[in-house]
Amino acid sequence: MINRFALKIVAVAALSLSVCSFAQSVNGAGASFPNDIYTKWTSDYYKETGIKINYVSVGSGAGLNQIDAKTIDFGATDMPRTDEDLAKKGQLQFPTVIGGVVPVINLAGVAPGQLRLTGELLANIYLGKIGKWNDPAIKALNPNVNLPDAEITSIRRSDGSGTSFLFTDYLSKVSPEWKEKVGANTAVNWPNIANAAAGKGNDGVAKYINSLPNSIGYVEYVYVKKNKMNFASLKNAAGNFVEPTEAAFKSAASGANWAKTFYQILTNQTEKDAWPITGATFIVMYKSQDKPEVATQVLKFFDWAYRTGDKSADALDFVVMPPAVKEEIRQAWGQIKDTSGKTISYK
Repeated sequence: MINRFALKIVAVAALSLSVCSFAQSVNGAGASFPNDIYTKWTSDYYKETGIKINYVSVGSGAGLNQIDAKTIDFGATDMPRTDEDLAKKGQLQFPTVIGGVVPVINLAGVAPGQLRLTGELLANIYLGKIGKWNDPAIKALNPNVNLPDAEITSIRRSDGSGTSFLFTDYLSKVSPEWKEKVGANTAVNWPNIANAAAGKGNDGVAKYINSLPNSIGYVEYVYVKKNKMNFASLKNAAGNFVEPTEAAFKSAASGANWAKTFYQILTNQTEKDAWPITGATFIVMYKSQDKPEVATQVLKFFDWAYRTGDKSADALDFVVMPPAVKEEIRQAWGQIKDTSGKTISYK
């Protein structure tokens, strides 16, 4: 009798632990663009609360597919969904941080930022119209740079990527030919050129660039810093050559009207110091939640990140959302409800 009772206690305790674990285990996936800050935030949050937020960097395309399939609790993407698309899917999105996508190069004897490029030159390289580093169009823009008579190897993403979306969106805005032939998306039909390769994730592209002399690619700025990568400066819409910095990302984001809609694309902005390939990264959730206790944990985590995570984001050269925008985001969370229509509480 005692053994049966003891077994029953153990079973009830195990069930309680299972329920507790389920309620405090949250799963998200998507963009690699914000992976470093999400890794930092989730680690710090776990240390402070004991609640585990799992985030897997699989690319924006996969993150959107997984949230659509409801296999994760939140998706992450650098390509924002339109308000119309969100309404059809019954979803809500909100921005977390802002950063920049940077053309990176492996050119011996060229200092970071020394090589100057325009959006049109970038497009022509990836279109295969410019194949050598000493092409007259590149030399004309860089008369004092020792450019090799070498083939350019262009590196792109192999996975569906918000970083690719920002890069191709920018190229579509500055090159009519790119817009017509390739367009902008997380995954596009890249031009079939001889010297090209594809890497998975920002890390994959970074590894290719660092190992292949005379190559060019694009990664999020955090990966430039942590991999000590060389980069090109870019001519922005105002006609100024700029380098990627937090100040340049802030300049590009300064004209965003977040109060109107969270659907904001920040590439090729006209501010004089703006970095041309700037973008926000977003979280996507369903408005109707059949696991309200998990949705509560998601919102608690991002509320915590908005309150305490700015210093960590600053250290990684992300631009944090202004206080007024954070409050607009919290107000938007009021649309997230359980299946009975009760608003999910995060406080």
